Amino acid sequence: MPGASSYAIVANGFADGPAQALRDHLVEHGASVVTVFHPLAPEQGDRHVICRYAGGRLVTERSVRLGLRPPASFLLDPLVPPLPPPVDAWFGFNPLACARGLVARATGRARTVVLWSVDFVPDRFGAGTLATRAYDRLDRLSCLRAHARVELSQAARDARDVRHGLRGGHVEIVPMGAWVARVPTVPDDGHRRRRVGYLGHLVPRQGVETLLEALALLRSRGADCSADVVGGGPLEEELRARAVALGLGGAVRFHGFVPEHGEVERILAEASLAVAPYRPGSFTGYADPGKLKAYVAAGLPTVLTPVPPNAEELAREAGAELAPFDAAGLADAIARGLDSPQEWRRRRQLALAYRERFDWATLLPAALARLGLEPG
Repeated sequence: MPGASSYAIVANGFADGPAQALRDHLVEHGASVVTVFHPLAPEQGDRHVICRYAGGRLVTERSVRLGLRPPASFLLDPLVPPLPPPVDAWFGFNPLACARGLVARATGRARTVVLWSVDFVPDRFGAGTLATRAYDRLDRLSCLRAHARVELSQAARDARDVRHGLRGGHVEIVPMGAWVARVPTVPDDGHRRRRVGYLGHLVPRQGVETLLEALALLRSRGADCSADVVGGGPLEEELRARAVALGLGGAVRFHGFVPEHGEVERILAEASLAVAPYRPGSFTGYADPGKLKAYVAAGLPTVLTPVPPNAEELAREAGAELAPFDAAGLADAIARGLDSPQEWRRRRQLALAYRERFDWATLLPAALARLGLEPG
């Protein structure tokens, strides 16, 4: 596949991730880029945002409101925009977005189509449901018909291959990254703040209620600690109320969904320790969670449950500690992370060294070159 000069990036969600990183990389290199971002969760509303970039800058931006929120809005996503501009390369960050690219290719409006999968969820809409069967068929079709696939982890690639009976094909593994040069890092004396950071969607699988219970347990022991919770979701109000009931009203700041990733990075750099208390058995076992790379990029020692496929590697090489999914285990791990300045500094240095492997400035050019789609 030859290089490209015009691109379409179609994805769901407005938080920072691979689609946004790819956009930034291509725009920086002067490519013509059209992005279409659809809402991913109900709290993101009904706004679909279409942007066009040329010459390294934003040229136009417009919003389309269809009156439906996710998941009802998903079936309308392929209609925005009704007629996409012709491009050399179309990156679809989910099966619907990829299928729209396949239609564009069939009508001569896209030359190359890439499926870039940002997760793998078995039985996404429930085991055996019509919605899950339809999703699986579209996912398999996209895998087979796209010129290439990109997966975040080998675990996700293998699980998708097994589920859809896939063999062969061009599959790239491109893990979650971070813009290392621009990310603020926790200072060398950041342990003094004794502040815990959490970033993520507020849903049951993320284990935030267990984190709140751990913080309450620490404070009952006389420990001085506080926390920032960055992210929105269906459990936000319930978790706010739970924090108050646990006596954490003045110790935990809920920031809600923060649209500017630079502000997210600033908040994380003000923490001393980051926590990712994933609930066992969730689909995170196939993922490469972006929050973990954000934590490492900030130089934060991390406490996490052994759920993500890279958990052991993070514990071995990036200054993380694995903890059981219960309040006492999390509390003990957080205390260990905060109570020894010398050990805290050692773990910070490990995180800062580890993050160099996942710099978007290295990952994206290499991936595009392997795909033959580097800006040219």
